[in-house]
Amino acid sequence: MAEFSLELNEDQLQLQKWIHEFGVDVIRPVAEEWDEREEFPWPVVEQAAQIGLYGWEFMAEAMLNDPTGLTMVVALEELFWADAGIGMAIMGSGLAAAGIMASATQEQLMEWVPQCYGTADDVKVGAFCASEPDAGSDVGGYRTRAVYDEATDEWVLNGTKAWITNGGIANVHVVVAVVDPELGSKGHASFVVPPGTKGLSQGQKYKKHGIRASHTAEVVLEDVRVPGRCLLGGKEKLDQRLARVREGKPGNAQAAMQTFEATRPAVGAQALGVARAAYEYSLEYAKERHAFGRPIIMNQAIAFMLADMATEIDATRLLIWRAAWLGKNGKFVNAEGSMAKLKAGRVATWVTERAIQILGGYGYTREYPVERWHRDAKIHDIFEGTEQIQQLVISRAISGLRIE
Repeated sequence: MAEFSLELNEDQLQLQKWIHEFGVDVIRPVAEEWDEREEFPWPVVEQAAQIGLYGWEFMAEAMLNDPTGLTMVVALEELFWADAGIGMAIMGSGLAAAGIMASATQEQLMEWVPQCYGTADDVKVGAFCASEPDAGSDVGGYRTRAVYDEATDEWVLNGTKAWITNGGIANVHVVVAVVDPELGSKGHASFVVPPGTKGLSQGQKYKKHGIRASHTAEVVLEDVRVPGRCLLGGKEKLDQRLARVREGKPGNAQAAMQTFEATRPAVGAQALGVARAAYEYSLEYAKERHAFGRPIIMNQAIAFMLADMATEIDATRLLIWRAAWLGKNGKFVNAEGSMAKLKAGRVATWVTERAIQILGGYGYTREYPVERWHRDAKIHDIFEGTEQIQQLVISRAISGLRIE
């Protein structure tokens, strides 16, 4: 087990510098354009694939071969510092990969995770399909059904998924579906829907407040038939788990929550990157902008705001790094992953709002990037568990009681 340390190793420092330079040279110059277009930035993702930033090898190295747990959160902070919408376009397939890793056999892992990314010369994306129109935080309210057809050894999926990153444009869709409605959230399983499968289509594409370069849409499943081998973990393992639950024995954490739990520190790091971008920009602005004969940072009202922003950002990073290490080493005690995400979402929203205040009227215009960062920040209070869901998870962990 790795010792917890705040000192990044040489590989992590090089990675941080590499992604930062990619952000400066490639992402930031086009960030405003893709935000305005509200389209998936294929050319940028393809450039990321050419240098090895987008691909299953990078994800495997960052997620599986790092005993500290810090490599991924360091990478995400830099990427989202560059731009959250494009950052989500580059990293969105990672959620599908995490959904596969949470439940898959080794054979399934090797078959499907690479297909979420394609190759540097033929880029693909993956989608993790959990939320539904009437069930986001309420994972027990999922209605998408998966019914086993024994005669053909196929699963038949029907339902609609909502708010899906890369939904409809993905090569591989990982779908969480109900296999036993009587068991509530314990009766879920995850399925891979291979590319080109009949019956899967894109519903409405959402026009969003922020992270506009990331494609978000409904996924509609109408009599979608997938082979039995597409049930992640296999039928024998599923049957055993369901039998345990029916007998009143504890079952494994259900599919969607396993994925979310693993990725919460990472989502916190995304929010942190946005907050840091806004803080750094407003700090430089405050040094250069003159009012009443001096730089505005010479006024305590501005200087103290920036001091609080810097403090909150550093506190957030410490929570994220702690959570990333604890998660990697199986040491979560009081929902530290949820603590990190809760803090990061709040701080990103608050810091970006303060940045607009420091820039004044300019901050409210699209000529300056802080309004975009403010729009991008808010989603981190909402997706992969709202602020209130994080509070619920934390309160249950610290009390040992099922707070409702």
